[in-house]
Amino acid sequence: MKKLHFIISLFVLTILLGCSNDDNSNIDLDSIGAPSNVSALTTVTQDNTGKVTFLPKGEGVTQYKVNYGDGSPESDYFGSGGTVIHTYKEGVYHAKIKAMGINGKVTEVDQEVTVSFLAPTNLQVTLAHVAGDNLSASVTAKANLETFFQVYFGETPEEIPVDFMEGQTIKHTYANVGEYKVKVVALSGGIATTTYEETIAISNPVLLPVDFESATLNYAFNNFGGANTTVANNPSVNEDNPSAKVAKLNKSAGSEVWAGSFIELGVPIDFSTLKKIKIKAWSPKAGIVVKMKLENLTDSNINTEVDVTNTIANGWEELTFDFSAVDNTKNYQRVVVFFDFGNNGTGADYYFDDIELTAGVETVKLPLTFESSVLTYEFTSFGGANSVLADNPDKTGINTSAKVGALTKGSGSEVWAGSFIELASPLNFSTFKKLKMKVWSPQAGIVVKMKFENMSDSTINKEVDATTTVANGWEELTFDFTGATTANQFQRVVVFFDFGASGTGKTYYFDDIKQSN
Repeated sequence: MKKLHFIISLFVLTILLGCSNDDNSNIDLDSIGAPSNVSALTTVTQDNTGKVTFLPKGEGVTQYKVNYGDGSPESDYFGSGGTVIHTYKEGVYHAKIKAMGINGKVTEVDQEVTVSFLAPTNLQVTLAHVAGDNLSASVTAKANLETFFQVYFGETPEEIPVDFMEGQTIKHTYANVGEYKVKVVALSGGIATTTYEETIAISNPVLLPVDFESATLNYAFNNFGGANTTVANNPSVNEDNPSAKVAKLNKSAGSEVWAGSFIELGVPIDFSTLKKIKIKAWSPKAGIVVKMKLENLTDSNINTEVDVTNTIANGWEELTFDFSAVDNTKNYQRVVVFFDFGNNGTGADYYFDDIELTAGVETVKLPLTFESSVLTYEFTSFGGANSVLADNPDKTGINTSAKVGALTKGSGSEVWAGSFIELASPLNFSTFKKLKMKVWSPQAGIVVKMKFENMSDSTINKEVDATTTVANGWEELTFDFTGATTANQFQRVVVFFDFGASGTGKTYYFDDIKQSN
């Protein structure tokens, strides 16, 4: 019988490959592994009949059969996605789920089946928030005499419950914040059930850094004195601020000299390490006072404030507010912003973005020009490459910069030899999807690869190739990173020259890495 079913599997494979070319005719079936992640959902009708439905699941499976574990004959093979029904007497059974792959390899797992006409006892449910996902909750459960569980997450009146087995974790993402009553029902083979209920509070607090890009956060501004702040489109998307969304503060004509707005954070600001707060600001005029004030959430008389004067009109600049003298025990949780403080409003719009704690020193970020006299540009090289900060070897054409990055691909180095530099914060891909880089190569027609990696997990990455067209001269290459998202947390910039070829000792130069469309 097993041979017959293996032949059927091969017949299915032949049909799938019937229209393929000759290159696909020599498939090594033995190299395909046995099915994996095999399990089964077993549900018992609640009518004291002991009728159990098996719904097997797995990866790489073409068909299943079930040994019921009660001495009765095994089921026939049935297809993936199918079910089989068996009637038991009351008791605990150890069934076996047999899963066959396309090459006849079989994976077998045990499945405990409890058939009881009594209500489950000792029901224990764990309802928890999902770390890093404020809008999601997870549920696990165990009980005596249960066959399976159902969970209602309490989001809709006509909710269809989710069936799950002991040992499984079920995750649910809520559409909105609020309090929800979660109900878990333990079922046996009888009519009686056991129920557990618990209320979970789903919140999505605004925390530093605040970038106004979230579609689920409620950026609730409180306004006073004639000011009004809302989330708006970025009025000037460029390399200084590529964000799609920012905060817009309108200081209406005749509004108070102290007109402003505040936003409340989910937790107090922690000044234990970083003592300053920076924001990106856009103003229609330079030389105005931008005031930031921090207040205790329950007592606004507990506060501290810092003034900064902007220097750019009609453009983004980064302003830093020094709170080094702050008392961290005061629990400052309300951030208040004023523009053109001391003057009545004229109806002008002001914008701000990216509120975050900082050490107040210059950091490595895009655009990367390599011109800073206070930054240390630390390159990490691998595979036989070596990158350093160097003098521009050719101050002509599109690049007259004094300093550039220089990558030497040593003789005999790996085809994948390269270097990377880490940015102070992840890249924002909400608007700009492409990267530009000026390069100088001693030869044309080589592949230049740019790769972005997540600093904590290098398997989260994306890479793009470009080909040089100029020898012994500067040119600008464009790398299209469409598909990359801000959620990828790309913070490591990796560069390869003459990718795919071993090193010959040549030096390549690069400069002015920036986001662009």
